[in-house]
This record gives sequence, C-alpha cells and structure tokens, in this order.
Amino acid sequence: MDYNDLIFEISQPGRIASSLPESDVASIDLTAKFPAHLVRKAPAELPEVSEPQLMRHYTALSNKNFGVDNGFYPLGSCTMKYNPKINEDVARLAGFAKIHPFQPAETVQGAFELMYELQEDLKVISGMDAISLQPAAGAQGEWTGLIMMKAYHQKNGDGETRTKILVPDSAHGTNPSSAFIAGFDVIEIPSNKEGTVDLEELKKQVGPDTAGLMLTNPNTLGIFEKDILAMSEIVHEAGGLLYYDGANLNAIMGKVTPGAMGFDIVHLNLHKSFSTPHGGGGPGSGPVGVKAFLEPYLPIPRIERKGEQFGLAENYPLSIGRVKGYFGNFGVNVRAYTYIRTMGPVGLRQVAESAVLHANYLRKRLEPYFDVSHKQFCKHEFVLSGLRQKKLGVRTMDMAKRLLDFGYYAPTVYFPLIVEEAMMIEPTETETKETLDAFADTLIQIAKEVEETPEVVLEAPHQTFVKRMDEVQAARKLILTYKKE
Repeated sequence: MDYNDLIFEISQPGRIASSLPESDVASIDLTAKFPAHLVRKAPAELPEVSEPQLMRHYTALSNKNFGVDNGFYPLGSCTMKYNPKINEDVARLAGFAKIHPFQPAETVQGAFELMYELQEDLKVISGMDAISLQPAAGAQGEWTGLIMMKAYHQKNGDGETRTKILVPDSAHGTNPSSAFIAGFDVIEIPSNKEGTVDLEELKKQVGPDTAGLMLTNPNTLGIFEKDILAMSEIVHEAGGLLYYDGANLNAIMGKVTPGAMGFDIVHLNLHKSFSTPHGGGGPGSGPVGVKAFLEPYLPIPRIERKGEQFGLAENYPLSIGRVKGYFGNFGVNVRAYTYIRTMGPVGLRQVAESAVLHANYLRKRLEPYFDVSHKQFCKHEFVLSGLRQKKLGVRTMDMAKRLLDFGYYAPTVYFPLIVEEAMMIEPTETETKETLDAFADTLIQIAKEVEETPEVVLEAPHQTFVKRMDEVQAARKLILTYKKE
C-alpha cells in the first residue's frame, strides 16, 4: 500500500474505522424537516478504510506538511513564530478545553477571568484603553475597527462626508480590502525614497472627507515610520482617526506601543505576535483595542469584572454589536495568555530585540549577493530584490522554488508590490545563529547557481514529492474534487 495515494484510492468497500453502539433514537423522515432538494438521494461517497489505514494515511500527510516544528519558516509579512508546547498543555486543561459557551457564568469563572486578564495585558502592550477579544482573525479585526470608525464619525454627524481611508502603497493587502468591504473609498499614499510614508503626499490627500489612516509600524518593508507622530498630527487635525495594523507588533513589543504613536484603534494578531498556531486557514484571533473615546463602540458582549465575579455585559447602546459567535476563538486566547504570562514584560521586550537583531544579521550577510530594497537598518523583516538575477534570466519565483530543495519554506515573494522581484524575509526571534547562517549560505549558493548553472534553478524544485507545476494551468484549471472512476 502506498500512502502517497489519496484516501479514496486506499478505500475498499465494507471497511470501517469505528465501532458505534446501535442508535436508540427513532429515525425521522428528513423530507418532513427539510426541503426535498436538500435531502441526499444516495449515501455520501466517503472513503472506507480501517483505523490503522486511517491513522497511517493522516500521519503520512502530516509528515509531508511543513511547519515551525520541523523547519525554518522565514515568511515575511506574516510572523510565523515557534509555538511553545506549554501553550498547548494549558489550552488542554479540562477547565478550558471541556467547557461550553452556553454554560452559566458562575460555572466558567476561570475562563472569564483568563479572558479579562488577557484584555488587561493587551491594553498595556498596545497602549489602548479597552480591548475586545471577539474578532476571529486579523482581517476581521481590521473590519471591526473600521466599522467602529464609521460609527464614530456617524455619531459626530459627518459619517456621510468622511468616506476615505488613506492606505500607504506598502500596506498589507488586507488593509485596502477591509476598507473597501467596510464601505470606504481607498486612497493610496505613495512611499518616499526611504521607504516610508511621503508626508507631503499625505498632507495633499488629508481633508474633511478623511475617515482615517491605516498603517503598520514598522511597515511592510521592515522600516520604522520615524515620522509617525507627524502623521498622527496631520490626520487628527483633519478630524480623522489612526488605525494600527498589528501584524508587525513583534518588532516593537516592550519598546513602544501603538498608543504612544498616536493610534486610536489597533488590531493584534494573537496568532502572529503571541505564538499561537498559525496557518491552514485558522483559527486565529484578532482582538481590537481602542482609546477611551471609542470604547462605547466596541463589540458586545463585553467581558467585565464585577467585584470578585466575571461576566458578560451588553448594555452598550453605541456598540457595533456582535462580530463573532460566542466570545472569540477561546483556545487561541488561552495559548496567547500563556505565552504572555510565561514571557513577562522583560521577555516580550527581548523578543522584539532578538527579532530585530536576527533580521539585520541576515540582511547584512545577503546584501553582497542580492539587491536590497532599502539600505537602512530594518526591524523584524527585510526585503531583497531579485533584479540582479532577473537580468540573468532567473526570477525570484525560480529561486524560491530552488529553496524547497534544501528543506526550507520559501519567503514571501513579489510582495510588497513596490519592490520589483521582491523576496521578503522574517527570521523571528527563536532561531539560532547556526540556522540563520545555514539559510544565508543556501541563498548565497542559489545566487551563485544563477550565475554559473542557471538551469538548475530554472528547473527547480528537484527533490520535492511534486516537481515544478504549470502555475498558469493550476490557477485556471482547478481540480477541487475527487471522483472515483
């Protein structure tokens, strides 16, 4: 038996992987409960395998998967941190793992206390006055923050006129997308030659129609926006608000807060900065924080403390309402809380310092072999350009595929869009110098291959289970189902 086969190909009629007692619940006619067109006419074509076959199949799949537990994951723009196993141990405690959102509040006081304390910790880390843990991911946190921004302007009587969100050209793609979905017009602000927001262009675009500015700092190039206080003053004087995309918080934890930079709203990616599992579609967690004047607009229910008891409060008439079922992705919040309490203030500060040190070390090692988008010191990530290699007929995508042959997950490529042939690298704080050197040596080897044996790179990957695919065909002719012949 080949465990490279699909589970449908392993399937044989009559095999089962479970043994359930006979049901003592009376059967019902589904057509009496549901429209006939929604009721299946024949049994679902599910694979039929034994339990050992099932376990071996999924174990084989897991061995093919790549994650932070089995390799270096230098994915720029999207911090992929190691997940300490103590987080998993705590999240599996029965008092957290075996409770239900519909339980009476007095029976889940430990869970409410944890969420309340997590809110308090995130207030300190972000410099905000109030936090909601509801949003399920960063993108939903962005949307939630923008809806609160819209509600605030409407309450002030200028909701119809403040229709524009300013977004730097180096922003994460979710920023303009979230603004559009929230009903705003998106105005792009160009970067200057240093890779930061062009203040003169910002001044030209700000006006009575400005709802706010969306920004992450450090920005997507890994560069700290040193003029952030000036930007804050420009936007606030025009009556707009500042929104902080927390995707790059890992670079500044314990050093400076978004609140100190002048931001009014922030979302925090717990699945990035606070070491909870990340990828595969979720679940994530994207809490939003606000300054005091926006607190009435936070989602409800709110987790509050009343004496020695914790509970849910909904009496907030200006609230934008509920944005997530129940109270957010609780298991993710437990993991993030564990990480914060394990690290403490000194540890979180060291995280930022180590992440910045590692990024700058890698950047300096690679500078002689690749074009670097900006020469100044970076923060947690940096952007290389493959223009030098492109002139020799090899693109960044080719080099990224060649990296797979050496067991590395490729960095983010072709983003940010303002850097041609971009390769964005973020090493995070937990990697050793040996790992960083090995990765740098590999990229240097690939750069030399481009000059000496470019066909090796152009035909990569050579060592992976699936070799180079036709990406155009893969995108245009999707095969999303398996049909047994």
